[in-house]
Amino acid sequence: QLQLVESGGALVQPGGSLRLSCAASGFTLRYYAIGWFRQAPGKEREGVSCISSSGGTTNYADSVKGRFTISRDNAKNTAYLQMNDLKPEDTAVYYCAAAGPYVQALCVMTKGGMDYWGKGTLVTVSS
Repeated sequence: QLQLVESGGALVQPGGSLRLSCAASGFTLRYYAIGWFRQAPGKEREGVSCISSSGGTTNYADSVKGRFTISRDNAKNTAYLQMNDLKPEDTAVYYCAAAGPYVQALCVMTKGGMDYWGKGTLVTVSS
């Protein structure tokens, strides 16, 4: 059974940091591009960041550039999203998603381009 499981969400104060993890099971993540998305209450799900299957290409939404870093460890079948300098507007459920399999999967940050989704992890930024 192909599965993505996010973890690491928590309540954090503004200016704080969190690292989200996305663990894959039932398939080999190295042939998939990974995207992180988020959905705040009452808003559409939006793309936050993506990374190609090789890890050589990354992309970020303007709202998180310079604060968030996406990475992956194909040996551990896991992707990560390091989030620094968190702001209240970062509050949302964060989802990871995978696009593939491809020999070389390109960075994808659109909902329609993803093939598998996790169930999400809640990040709350509040004092």
